[in-house]
Amino acid sequence: MGMRFRGFATAVIASAAVGAVFSWAAIRTSGQVPAGQAPAGRGAGQGAGRGAGQAAGRGAAAGRIPRNAWDNHPNLNGVWQALNTANWDLQDHGAAPGQFYQLGALGAVPPGQTVVEGGDIPYLPAAAEQKRKNYVNRLTDDPEVKCYLPGIPRATYVPYPFQIVQSPKNILMAYEYASANRVVNMEKPTEAPVDSWMGWSNGKWEGDTLVVDVKSLNGHAWLDRVGDYTTDNAHIVERFTMTDADHINYEATIEDNKVFSRPWKISMPLYKRVEKNAQLLEFKCVEFAEEMLYGHLRKGAVK
Repeated sequence: MGMRFRGFATAVIASAAVGAVFSWAAIRTSGQVPAGQAPAGRGAGQGAGRGAGQAAGRGAAAGRIPRNAWDNHPNLNGVWQALNTANWDLQDHGAAPGQFYQLGALGAVPPGQTVVEGGDIPYLPAAAEQKRKNYVNRLTDDPEVKCYLPGIPRATYVPYPFQIVQSPKNILMAYEYASANRVVNMEKPTEAPVDSWMGWSNGKWEGDTLVVDVKSLNGHAWLDRVGDYTTDNAHIVERFTMTDADHINYEATIEDNKVFSRPWKISMPLYKRVEKNAQLLEFKCVEFAEEMLYGHLRKGAVK
């Protein structure tokens, strides 16, 4: 599967102030119609009311978002986690037994709804056949089984939390699974020196949305446990939009013309871990996979 990149990244964190900015929409009402203007019909009045109400709702939502002291953009700092079954299968799927009957319900696959916009992944015919082969061989070929790094976007929705640490120049994203990490460059875009499991991330703000452009992935990571995959030609564009202090709407647009007939998108909410002393713990899973990977190399091992 190639070399994996490991190690901890150290971030110097600038102090962030949490602000609450409320935007109010005022509706001007009058008992008289200005001269020369026809009276508004019932539909027009309702439309204006709805528009003002929606604007007020957006303003109130913006006011609930904590912001950075240095640039007034949303403060994404914290520990976050996706609560869905996308890591098992990005698309709609029912409950299913696991591959080891000895585990009973412990190894079963939970049911889940699709996170794919439109429901279907637009595979090219040859790529669909490769996905089928991946599924058949998933017990040995899924990089997650071997504790390889999850790649992007899978790192976001594996069933482990991750932490965002912001500074003016970079954003660190550290993942509990396999101690994976990446740094999002927020200055002038740069290019990767080499392809890697987690790719190379350049970020920018579009309004209140953090947009992360990910390239230079090595093509070894899968997207889920049923064999959905990309190649080293993949280009991922992520969008992190804070909807309030404890929720982020996450979207990832996936483009890879070696595998898919068109770009496609996944989306899901991310939830902030708000329990007391929320933090990342260590899940260094290499030792759990060593026997599977290298047991046959032991002296006297049964072949």
